[in-house]
Amino acid sequence: MKMKPYEHPPALYPYREWSLGEDTYEEEYNQRSESVFALGNGYIGMRGNFEEGYHGTAGTTVAGNYLNGFYDTEPVVYPEGAYGLPEVNQSMLNVTEARIIELEIEGYPFRLDSGKVHSCRRWLDMQTGLLHREVEWESPGGQRVKLAIRRMVSLRHKHLAAIDYAVTALNFAGTLQFVSALDGEIRRSEASADPRLGSGGARPSLLLEDSGYEEAAGVLWMRQRTRHTRFVLYTAASHRLQAASGRGLAPQLDGQRISAGYTAGVQCGETVILTKYITYYTSKDYPEEELQDRSAGVLKMAEGCGFNGLADEQRAYLDQFWAHTDVEIKGDPALQQGIRFNLFQLLQSTGRDGVTNIAAKGLTGEGYEGHYFWDTEMYMLPFFTYTQPEIARKLLEFRYATLDKARERAAVLSQKGALYPWRTIDGTENSAYFPAGTAQAHINADIAYGIKQYVQATGDVEFLVSRGAEILCETSRFWTDLGYFNPARGGAFCINGITGPDEYTAIVNNNAYTNLMVQDQLIYAYETVLLLQQEYPADYARLRQSIGLTEGEAEMWREAADRMFIPFDEQLGIYAQDDTFLSKRRWDFEQTPADKYPLLLHFHPLVIYRHQVLKQADLVMAMFLLGDKFRLVDKIRNYQYYEPLTTHDSSLSPCIHSIISAEIGDLAAAYGYFDRTVRMDLDDINRNAKDGLHMAAMAGSWMSIVNGFGGLRQVDGTLCFDPALPEQWQSFRFKVTARGQLLDVCIGSEAAVYTLLEGSGLQIRHRGQPVLLQPQQPVSLLLARQLEAVIFDLDGVIAGTAGLHDQAWQVLSDKKDAGCRQLLEQLTPADLLPGILELLDSLAQRGIACGLASASLNAPLLLQRLGIGSRFQAIADPAALQKGKPDAEIFLTAAELLGVPPQGCIGIEAAAAGIASIKAAGMLAVGIGSREQLGAADLLLPSTAELTVEKLLALFGRKV
Repeated sequence: MKMKPYEHPPALYPYREWSLGEDTYEEEYNQRSESVFALGNGYIGMRGNFEEGYHGTAGTTVAGNYLNGFYDTEPVVYPEGAYGLPEVNQSMLNVTEARIIELEIEGYPFRLDSGKVHSCRRWLDMQTGLLHREVEWESPGGQRVKLAIRRMVSLRHKHLAAIDYAVTALNFAGTLQFVSALDGEIRRSEASADPRLGSGGARPSLLLEDSGYEEAAGVLWMRQRTRHTRFVLYTAASHRLQAASGRGLAPQLDGQRISAGYTAGVQCGETVILTKYITYYTSKDYPEEELQDRSAGVLKMAEGCGFNGLADEQRAYLDQFWAHTDVEIKGDPALQQGIRFNLFQLLQSTGRDGVTNIAAKGLTGEGYEGHYFWDTEMYMLPFFTYTQPEIARKLLEFRYATLDKARERAAVLSQKGALYPWRTIDGTENSAYFPAGTAQAHINADIAYGIKQYVQATGDVEFLVSRGAEILCETSRFWTDLGYFNPARGGAFCINGITGPDEYTAIVNNNAYTNLMVQDQLIYAYETVLLLQQEYPADYARLRQSIGLTEGEAEMWREAADRMFIPFDEQLGIYAQDDTFLSKRRWDFEQTPADKYPLLLHFHPLVIYRHQVLKQADLVMAMFLLGDKFRLVDKIRNYQYYEPLTTHDSSLSPCIHSIISAEIGDLAAAYGYFDRTVRMDLDDINRNAKDGLHMAAMAGSWMSIVNGFGGLRQVDGTLCFDPALPEQWQSFRFKVTARGQLLDVCIGSEAAVYTLLEGSGLQIRHRGQPVLLQPQQPVSLLLARQLEAVIFDLDGVIAGTAGLHDQAWQVLSDKKDAGCRQLLEQLTPADLLPGILELLDSLAQRGIACGLASASLNAPLLLQRLGIGSRFQAIADPAALQKGKPDAEIFLTAAELLGVPPQGCIGIEAAAAGIASIKAAGMLAVGIGSREQLGAADLLLPSTAELTVEKLLALFGRKV
């Protein structure tokens, strides 16, 4: 299922570097725009709905207001139940609509489907955090007005949102009337067969208890209670009218809607402004009796600041945010807009209080019911770890806060320790489909990986000691209880009956991703226990007493890690995704129409499970996360096997493929996958942006730049970079924070420039070389690769010799022919090496290494006979080679033995399959022979006699 090259569709929204806007209103795409114009602050989320509501065709709007972590429950009804299945489902609630401001001009209500719209535009400013809307409208009576509406959800004040609503009379003098309302009657989404959407429901979850209007303070308020969880929601709004003359209107109560308003006289050219401040408080966070006073205090503060004062605070907050997170792309305004939009939306949707997290759709829609997944640790957490570490810590504190519920879940599954839920809001398991839910126990190892990455990147050992160690220990207990030392596998530690990241393959034994990640976790848990024993004895004693940690437990984790079974197929030379994946029939992609994707909506799960087909990156993801466990040739070969089988039906998949494509040297594929990821919502690629934005893909687009094109890896806390510039860009720049120090990385066409913006000194590595950065002293390092090695295939050495080439290779190709030795005895260097001896000497004089890549068992004998074996610093060991051509291993092995990166090598071959092998290894290829056979070579020569150092250097493009 190889992904076709992605091309930008026509822009749905104009390309602007720092804003997202639309200059017309289109009813058909209203829900999509409501998602992309959403505002939030990690607690409050507001979709981009109009203040006056919408009066067009039913179903074209979802008026959404959400509070992170605020939910109600519904019983889960199973036609056939089973022990341990979740009994209730939690759903993030669409709460009281408090944005309502209705306007009448001389008795005519403002609405887009009446009168005449002369202009209508809105834009989201990512530098100020404000949503702007400007409309010039003419009423049926001919009165013309200009509306300038600003909206914000305060990033400084968790419970506060505000609207500034300005109306200017353009051609008349008369009366304006504003009606502000709170509406507690929320229509719930309908049930859907699409598992990515909410379950829906007929009965309301919020029940009205009381409401009122405080005339002196101009405050509307409403008190509601959730039907099942019994949380109280207190919503309030205060108002300030700026007008030459105006008076208040009597409050109105209509069912669950309460409203009040103002009338104001206006002269032609005069502007009247109504400012509305909104607060949400719940008893999930505070005692019920405190909600009203807390709300009143925030409203009073907001009124004192005024909208402009709050806007100044918002701008200052975002200035600081962008100073640590901004990514600049020169040469593609579409991708520049896309990456900034993604990072801005991540900030808006991320809980930062230690008791909330990041929903799969953030706070922009009701897809996945507001549940938190592994997406947090594997996709969003890295972004915050390296840019906003204080937020990253809060995300990990959420996992600590819900550790007891993870313990309870493990007990339900008859296991020791703790098992974190696959999807949740408050820490309890909400996945009703266990094959692709609870069975994805790898979430334990994902959380452990997130802790390890965070601690190494930040140096926050205090978190590890006070909280992280307990998580590591309890989840490690789960693994050693779930897995076992399997006699059938020679005593290797096996983990059976689980599901890896690929949700199109379920309930398997020894998922390679899971086993590799668990192995990494168990080693880290073991090392953490040793750290506590040696350096934090008081905390170690506390931990032992708290969880009953016994002597020898950590050693058992280490033993399980050392003996972990990792499935590997010797014949194919790849890691098996699990014990049985490679024995299944491949999915027939050619006979699967495009309208049958995603597969999960068109095929029964059992049909999918029986085939080699992937929803998303699985083993490929392990190669990114645990890159030091794989040789480059392993990454290439595994990627080439699994990538064509991957549908990318999950939005989490393209970014991981982009990163690995960049690492193995395929920048074109890396760019295509990144392109698809970064504008997934702005281009509505999956056609479901209306249900909420794809938070993991948004974070994945940052990883594609930083980990992919920037080549960032963290090795024992040291930042290591191996950057490459896509040919479509002029340059790109990003910032990362490590141990409190802020680093700016700029990648241009010629050089990478590293600048330590904040800090006292930072040690990094650039393409393996250590670099010590001093504050405000840019270090520029050339990106152009130096020619470091020339790797010959055996036929590349002797190709083109007069009269003997065909005879020699007829014998050499037959590895078992005893006549080979007799032939070799007759050959001389002069027969076989025209020009080669001089070339080898010239390369050596310039410090360019020489290697030999050959699968022939006769290679050492030939080199000995010719007396040139000493000129080759490395000869790939034929016994170690598992595959024939075209396979990259033969050349990558030689480069590895030389200690040279593949990008610094030229390969020389005389066979088409060999040229393909060289190209697959990411090297430049020189072909010795005819153009008909070797047309794919970067340089073609008729014989080795034509080879010179100058031609090789010219091909490489840089002198040594």
